[in-house]
Amino acid sequence: MADQWLDRIPRWLLALGPVAILAVVFTLLYYVTPFDALAAGDASTAEILLMLTVIGAIAGIIPVAIGMLWFPFIRDLDARYLHAFMALAGGVLAFIAFEMTEDALEHAVDSQHTTAALGLVVVGIGATFAVMYGASRWRQRTMAATEKSGLEVAYLVALALGLHSIGEGLGIGTYFVLDEPVQVLLLMLAFIMHNVMEGPTVVAAVARDHETPPLRHFAAMGAIAGGPVILGGWIGSFAQSNLLAALFFAIAIGAILQVLIEVADLIRFDAEAVLTRINAATFAVGFALMFILEDVLTEIILEGWLFPA
Repeated sequence: MADQWLDRIPRWLLALGPVAILAVVFTLLYYVTPFDALAAGDASTAEILLMLTVIGAIAGIIPVAIGMLWFPFIRDLDARYLHAFMALAGGVLAFIAFEMTEDALEHAVDSQHTTAALGLVVVGIGATFAVMYGASRWRQRTMAATEKSGLEVAYLVALALGLHSIGEGLGIGTYFVLDEPVQVLLLMLAFIMHNVMEGPTVVAAVARDHETPPLRHFAAMGAIAGGPVILGGWIGSFAQSNLLAALFFAIAIGAILQVLIEVADLIRFDAEAVLTRINAATFAVGFALMFILEDVLTEIILEGWLFPA
């Protein structure tokens, strides 16, 4: 019955509806969030955890939920266009990983034990990547070993994405307590863009099932995929030293590198090639967009045009 009701909605509305909702979210974020709130300042521990909960919900749970609203549209969507959006999100995350690498090295050099800190960065990136990679391979073996319904596969995908979402939160929490609001805002924007695309990624497995799952499953998968951003933010907020900051950045980098492979695997699942012209172009656009966005946002914030006092 629900599917018949959705079938009467014009496809253009199914495609543009989530975009309109995302625009409303960005507008509300601009008007109701003071820029000073994106840095810890003299806030108490409880206030820091509360603010990171709000930031994590905005960067994690809400965009995943918005992305899930594309479920009715992607049931009949050509896969190559969905792959292009995934590649765009990959370009955004590649830029963030590049920026975090620079920050991790800077904090390692500034620590009292530079050599040990640099080694910790390498170990942190490698260990996180290895754990995430192992979890991903386990998920794929589980999916291949037994015949799963689309809903079961979607839950497994949400779990894998939720693991890397901890890394996203680590970056936000670390920058937050280091009083770097520009980077917090950049990460929020980047992860919102990326996590919006996680929504259709999670539900893609059930998009062609004969029956639409109950709404409680969509809510649960959204919380699993996006909620760990909050947990990661809480953990990252304990980065009170250069050594810890370097380690947390390294963990976030390792998680992002793994999710780039995860995105490539998801594209390869139903495509002959990952590196197509359109995928390469949208990946480059995502990377360039964040490169430009960082300079523009930094200039705007320094001039006091955004969130003026």
